[in-house]
Order: sequence, then structure tokens, then C-alpha cells
Amino acid sequence: MAEKKKKDEGADGLALSPDLMELLAKFREIELEDFELEVKDLEIWLESGALPRQLMPQLKAVPGLKGKPAELMMTQFARPVETYPGKIVEVKLGATKAEGGTRGRTITIGGETSPPFYTFERPTVHPPVVTLDVFDMEVPLSKAVKMHVKDVIGDPVAWAKLAVDKFGADMVTVHLISIDPLLKNATPKDAVKTIEEITQAVDVPLVIGGCGDPVKDADVFEEIAETFAGERFLISSITADMDVERCAKFVKKNGHVALSFTPMDLNLARELNRRLYDFLGKEDIVMDLTTAALGYGLDYAFTNMERARLAGLMGDVELAHPMSSGTTNAWAAREAWLKMGAEWEPRELRGPLWEVTTALTLLLAGVDLFMMMHPAAVKTLKDVTAHLVSGKKADACKFVDWVSMKL
Repeated sequence: MAEKKKKDEGADGLALSPDLMELLAKFREIELEDFELEVKDLEIWLESGALPRQLMPQLKAVPGLKGKPAELMMTQFARPVETYPGKIVEVKLGATKAEGGTRGRTITIGGETSPPFYTFERPTVHPPVVTLDVFDMEVPLSKAVKMHVKDVIGDPVAWAKLAVDKFGADMVTVHLISIDPLLKNATPKDAVKTIEEITQAVDVPLVIGGCGDPVKDADVFEEIAETFAGERFLISSITADMDVERCAKFVKKNGHVALSFTPMDLNLARELNRRLYDFLGKEDIVMDLTTAALGYGLDYAFTNMERARLAGLMGDVELAHPMSSGTTNAWAAREAWLKMGAEWEPRELRGPLWEVTTALTLLLAGVDLFMMMHPAAVKTLKDVTAHLVSGKKADACKFVDWVSMKL
């Protein structure tokens, strides 16, 4: 009896009655009603491209089935190409002499009609760009960054030239930290002088950053906007706690672009953008939804930006703006610079890896403009971006051994 039971059960102890097997062979499908199965631990193993091995020995005699399947069924793969009702607004940064400015070239971001790098749907319209951070006074920096800029710290003009000429920056972000009332409390005229010297030293489009004080920033931004009318600087940034109407008016009047900055909340981003629409065209607004770095909430930042981009493509006009990322926030995560165990060293390598990992993650969320700091991180991001938009096909042979399975 024991031998007969073992034979009926098969090699793995699964009991299949002859009646059930006969029905399965005839109809190939059985629907059970009012069926209950109580098990303690249940594991079901299905082999790729074949029937469960418990059934194979007993199905050999089924008419029309010629032995055990030896290969997968061939079929055609159709790319899931979609068409989206929305489009991300195109925003031009910088202005040449012919356009009323002094920049050597302009940069356009946005314009996407598909998710980032869905090149099987549509080519990338405007590849993402990088703007390097420059500070107008000496600030504490991680050793991994400081070693590359130690000769220009405290000299924003020389720092800007280094960023463009050596590090390949597409743009330069000038952080006017010295205007902070709690630091040097520099005047708007002082800030104008700094920007004037930088515009003469480099001809790339500029991002004008403030100190974070909503009143002082507005005063300085207005002075710079009027002095450099027509340059299409990106004014970084306009926030909800500032006098939004006043800021939007001088940005529009003098032909610049506003960076609409909000914390990680898409409803707040929509609200601030709506307030700006009363005075600015959509082509004059870039969004910053706040960047949390690797080890600092990157998953939340990615999700927030991805949701914004997909919403814009699906027709939400209030979120259909190019996105900027303060990727240098990666250096706020202590893991980027803290001295750790030997397995985490050297810091000179770990730091830029922290920054570029943050950047590459948000690249896939749809970020168009990256504010960065470390030259190695910048080069890596630019190399990866160039490859993604090149249209070159990957050599599958290089990846075939990455994944294996036992049948």
C-alpha cells in the first residue's frame, strides 16, 4: 500500500487522483467550486517555459503532446509606446547679445513629452544640464571638495572660471551668502558688483542664489534683476514666505526666470506656481521640489519628483515645469564626509559617490537642472547622461551572465 501511495503521489509527494488527471488531460483546465485547502507551509514551484514537473511524467501519453517541452515559444515583443496628453514647458536660460544679454550661449531645459529617457517612445528633447556652486565668501567645505577648489575659496570670480574652464560646468550658481544679516550683511550694491565681475569672467548662463532671508533676498534679487535686465538669470529662489507678487513683477519686468522653491509637497508647489501665474508666463518658471540626499530621504525626494513629472505629462499644467535639484545637499548627509571604518574609506571617493548617486537617482525622476559641487560627480553625471541620450544600443552579450537561474 505504501508503495502504491508513493507512486500515486509522484516524486514530490503531491497526490493527484487518476480522475483529476484524466479531466486535466481532456480539458486542460479545471474550475473548482466551494473548495477549501488547509496547509501549514505551501510551496509551488513552476519551471520557466514548462509545466510543473509533477505533471510532466503523467502527461507524456496525452494525445498531441510530443514529449517534454524543450524550448520557449517564440513570440514578437511590441514596445509599450504611449502618448501623453501633457508636455513639460520649455524654459530658456541666459541671453546672447542678439537677444539683449551678454551670454555666449543659451540653455533650454524642459520640453519633454515622455518620462525621462523613454527613448523607445521619443528622443530626449533637451538633455539635463549641470550648474556648479560658487560662493561669494569663504564657507566650510568637505575635504573631498575643498581639495579641488582650495586656491579659489573666497574669490567667486576665480571660482566661476575654474568651474567653467576646468570642471565643464554648463552654468554657474552664485550663492550670495555674504548678504545674510547674520553674517557679513553685504548690501545689494555689493552683490551687484560680485555678479558684474563674474559675468565678465565667464559667459555661461547664471543662477543667482540668495542667503535664505526672505526680506534681504528680495531686496538683493530686485537690484540684480534691474541691473542685469535681459540676461535671463535664474533667480534662486522665490518661496511662499517672500513677497511673491513683488518678486514675480521684477523678474518679469527685467526678463529673468524664477525658481519656484517649495518643500516636498506637490500641493504647495501647485499653490506657489498659481500665485506666480498672475505675473509670470509658464516659460519663466522652473520648479525646485527640494532634494533630500542619499541617506537623507532620497527615496522621498525621488517619489515626489517622479509624481510631479508624471502629473505634468498627464496634463497637470501646474506641475508641467522643468525641475531643478540642489544636488549638493548630498554633502549635508554626514555619511558623505564623516570619517568611518576602513571598509568605507577613502572619504575622497565616498563623498563624490554620495553626490553622484543622489544625482543619478533624481536623473531618472526627471530632473532637468542639477546644482552640484564635486568635479568627479559632475563628470560622471554628464557621461551617463550623454550615453543615455546617444541612442546607442547596448551589447546584450555583456550582460547575459549577470543573471542566472537553475531549471
